[in-house]
Amino acid sequence: RIEGMHFFVPVKGVVSLGYDKVSHPYIDVTAPANTVVKAVLDGTVIYAGWNDESGYSIALQHDNDIVSIYKHNQKLLKKAGDKVTAGSSIALLGNTGSLSTGDHLHFELWYKGEAVDPTKYINF
Repeated sequence: RIEGMHFFVPVKGVVSLGYDKVSHPYIDVTAPANTVVKAVLDGTVIYAGWNDESGYSIALQHDNDIVSIYKHNQKLLKKAGDKVTAGSSIALLGNTGSLSTGDHLHFELWYKGEAVDPTKYINF
């Protein structure tokens, strides 16, 4: 179960665009460029790389079938296969990729293959 788990805050900031199950199944959090982005739980990096839309992105696999995804970073601090602990630095916040319009973290939280609202579990 995801309820009652202790998640670290990936970045302290302002939720500029909230979660909507249909049109925006993730959140955007604004914060200054190069703010350290942290892992929300212990896990393993399953993806760390670049694509034109999302810029520098990193995805972590956690226990209990939970995946967290962090997009539009300025720089990635981990690579695929790395083990991370909750609260450890994984990236620097940025404004990379064609879908980004300013410095922010695009953050996704997935549980058992479905996107969930991160603000229900994490106080940004």
